[in-house]
Amino acid sequence: MTLSANLAAAKAALAHLEIDDNPVSVRAKSRDFFWYSPVLKARLDHISADFVVAPKSEAELIEVLRVAYAHNIPVTTRGAGTGNYGQAMPLAGGIVLHTRHLSAVTAIHPGRVIVQPGCLLRDVDATCKAHSAQELRMFSSTWATATIGGFIAGGSGGVGSCTWGALRDLGNIIRLRVVTMEAEPRVLEFTGEELHRVSHAYGTNGIITELEMPLAPAYDWVEMFVTCETFPEAARIAADLGREDGILKKLITVFEAPIAQDYFQRVAPHLAPGQAVLGLMIAPHAMDGFLTFAARYPGAKVIYRSDAHDWPRDPGPVFEYGWNHTTLRALKVDPTITYLQVRYAAPDHLEKIEAIRAKLGGEVLQHLEVMKENGATMFAGLSLVKFTTEARLDEIVRIHEAMGCMVFNPHRYTLEEGGRQSVDDRQLAFKREADPKGLLNPGKMIAWDEPGFDYKNVYAYKGMKRP
Repeated sequence: MTLSANLAAAKAALAHLEIDDNPVSVRAKSRDFFWYSPVLKARLDHISADFVVAPKSEAELIEVLRVAYAHNIPVTTRGAGTGNYGQAMPLAGGIVLHTRHLSAVTAIHPGRVIVQPGCLLRDVDATCKAHSAQELRMFSSTWATATIGGFIAGGSGGVGSCTWGALRDLGNIIRLRVVTMEAEPRVLEFTGEELHRVSHAYGTNGIITELEMPLAPAYDWVEMFVTCETFPEAARIAADLGREDGILKKLITVFEAPIAQDYFQRVAPHLAPGQAVLGLMIAPHAMDGFLTFAARYPGAKVIYRSDAHDWPRDPGPVFEYGWNHTTLRALKVDPTITYLQVRYAAPDHLEKIEAIRAKLGGEVLQHLEVMKENGATMFAGLSLVKFTTEARLDEIVRIHEAMGCMVFNPHRYTLEEGGRQSVDDRQLAFKREADPKGLLNPGKMIAWDEPGFDYKNVYAYKGMKRP
């Protein structure tokens, strides 16, 4: 049978399920925020699935995978499409499996929640807070619109990582329920070391149908903007605050001038030119400790507190200025902006940041997020870059790497290029077991497609749909 005949046969076999084959809406459900990157926009803008299926239960999801396997149809799983790297885009076409109906919070216990993958992060928090005054330890800045399944399959950390570290750190995921793509799909339960098989794997080797995640006490976090006269001072305060374990915090973000002045419409009127800005979330009971800490830095000035302010326009959640929202706000003002993701590891993270500023100042603006890594405070840099050409962007990446700063390249759509440029043997081994035909989200795992790839050039998936 031809591909078109296989697609028609698969669609007919799944006709009793919720199917969307309207070209306009199918294209919309085939896209994420890949356009943050001009490099990805040029390569992926034409991508679209052939049709979308939205199963209403795990049994229906299994049926989709069984039928797709029988007819050799690729399947790409989608949550809300808030990722930035083309993770959920169906490069080879086929079926987009939309998880929007798999959105139930199944059970809440002290310290943990069991939830389906299509539940919005916001709704998980709301349900847990109403049930027992608990909340997720960490979430993406797209909390209001992102799904928890997408966060685990595509994310690495977020709001809360200044205390809890990255998603892959021990204890930050408790259990994942995963369905394989075989002639007869299997349902597997992963805990411990096995979690790394499918967490941050873009759905390339299994579909997550249930998650068990840790919770922490919920607080009405005091959200703040703090100004400093210089960026090095702001970065030092952020690093020092990250080490204050007695002060409970959920966000420590640093913005180099003129990021806030140029891109934060409701904050800018309260800033002077050249001031660096900190965005913070502190637990109410820790505010006395924080204010005592802040008083040790004469240059730090609290200009906004969510629990007591006189601003005529509420700026909204402070976390929606950080993480990937910083780039989004910049893009709304200046479409030539893009970004990089940089790891500034301790103990010389401040020195590395200053070296990059000296080398690339003006062209690259520093936006830093404090994280915990192996118990130490470090910075995740989500630097804003003035984009000129793809060649210059690649050169900026090489400059960072030559100066000892690891770049997780957001201008690549594969797991390896967007990570450490190396094979994750656990994920590859599980793909061989769970997806023997390579039909799950094809084109995203180089190790499956081209085991000998040398990373000297940008990977181009040979099975990608043509424009």
